[in-house]
Amino acid sequence: MKSTHLSLIAGTVALAAITGFATLNAPGGPAAAEAGSASSLPVERSSLVCPAPSTSDLAETQYTSYTPPGSETEKGGGAKGGGAKGEEGTAELKPALPVLDDDEVETDPKKIKKAEEAAKKAKAQADKPVLAVKEPGTPVLAEADGSAAPALVGTATGRLAPGWAAQQTTTVTAGGARGLLGVSCTAPDTDFWFPGVSTARSRQDYVHLTNPDDSAAVADIELFGAKGAVTSEVGDGVTVPARSSVALLLSTLTDEAVNDLTAHVTTRSGRVGGVVLTADDGSGADWLTAAADPSGTLVMPGIPADATSVQLVAFAPGENDADVKVQLMGKNTTFAPAGNDTLHIKSGMTATIDLKDITRGEPGSLRLTPVEKNRATPIVAALRVVRGTGAKQEIAYIPATGPVGARASVTDNRAKGSTLSLAAPAATAKVKVTTSAGSGGGEPAVETYTVKAGTTTAITPKPPAGLKGAYALTVETVSGGPVHASRALVLPEGGVQMFTIQTLPDDGGTVVVPSARQDLSVLDD
Repeated sequence: MKSTHLSLIAGTVALAAITGFATLNAPGGPAAAEAGSASSLPVERSSLVCPAPSTSDLAETQYTSYTPPGSETEKGGGAKGGGAKGEEGTAELKPALPVLDDDEVETDPKKIKKAEEAAKKAKAQADKPVLAVKEPGTPVLAEADGSAAPALVGTATGRLAPGWAAQQTTTVTAGGARGLLGVSCTAPDTDFWFPGVSTARSRQDYVHLTNPDDSAAVADIELFGAKGAVTSEVGDGVTVPARSSVALLLSTLTDEAVNDLTAHVTTRSGRVGGVVLTADDGSGADWLTAAADPSGTLVMPGIPADATSVQLVAFAPGENDADVKVQLMGKNTTFAPAGNDTLHIKSGMTATIDLKDITRGEPGSLRLTPVEKNRATPIVAALRVVRGTGAKQEIAYIPATGPVGARASVTDNRAKGSTLSLAAPAATAKVKVTTSAGSGGGEPAVETYTVKAGTTTAITPKPPAGLKGAYALTVETVSGGPVHASRALVLPEGGVQMFTIQTLPDDGGTVVVPSARQDLSVLDD
């Protein structure tokens, strides 16, 4: 999945209308190489979607939303800040519309009137923001209980658009969905990879597709196991109505019960936000977000020091097999796990490795690189991480993620329980970490950290002085090589160390706009 919050329909078109061309700011990419021939400008519009939190009546959900400040944002925008100069902007998340069952034509006048009233009420409710950021630098918070909490769709404009982030964190204390379920709300896209899903009888995995636009989207879902494609016709042509969300149980898409699968979601028309809710009998539940786009080298940052089980799931989507080195970037060095130093992934097939308690009391990050540098076959991958044992197990997922780049933020950090993991796979790097003000008060603070090449640094952030509510963490690359990051949130409940992990790819808050090669305004007609 592309790590950007830029709305390609609105943001790029707006910039292109002014400059004639606009591209995403990919650190180290071709645009960055053309020093002096392009300028970096803040995006003017961002889109986010959040799935429906839970089907459990015991669910307690906290939503948070945040836009980091730029150097000029508090003055109304500008080239170094957010949005167009002088444009205040908005950043709102609103309920998605419910998906109505219209398979049968209703003829009873009373039922027709009741359905019309329900639809009118739902639309009116969808026009009321659940979360609305008022200014950069200060998070906002909202809460919802039970199974009726809807999916959310939203847009940020002006100075509130660059780097806009949101999260929903749900606690379920009992039942099959027991656990801490956290997910960063995602930008809509057209292509998603989910290594680590399952149709096994012990699993209940739902893919949630949320459409933020005013016209329907049509998506296809493919499943791939250890023997290749899994037969499924039900996953073709899934319609996601305008400004609505649908959830499909993966085990209903096929008759095959398979433990380890890779799901591929693409859209024929429109765009959606895609995430998978996984629930494992006896091990809890959490969200699996899309893995980074296929690449020859991948990083999965932030395996907890006390992980009792780590499973790697990888898939080669191209025509060639892949042979990769498996390495753990630990606290002080990089090493290969004994007996699992390489992995062969056949084309079109899912491969797995049980890495057990690979971290052995120290935090770490997993790096996959090609065995032969000249044969870097693109792959996708994710980790399934377990903490605890027996009835006190809890699961979370770490998909491969892109580097922090210029900046990345994660919301919903509490006074206790947050751990930020920073991994530098190629070269030593320096990063700046900012803790924002709290949603109800507090003073922001800034710390700088150096991450040595081939290592992982785990940080317990110091909460803002006078913290009230939740705060956000923002990571910025200052110098050196790329840094990959994740945030683990731990909220103990009933003797279970319930946790969830969110990765921090570049927030895509800027676009690179090439300078005009010729001023056509001086030419004669």
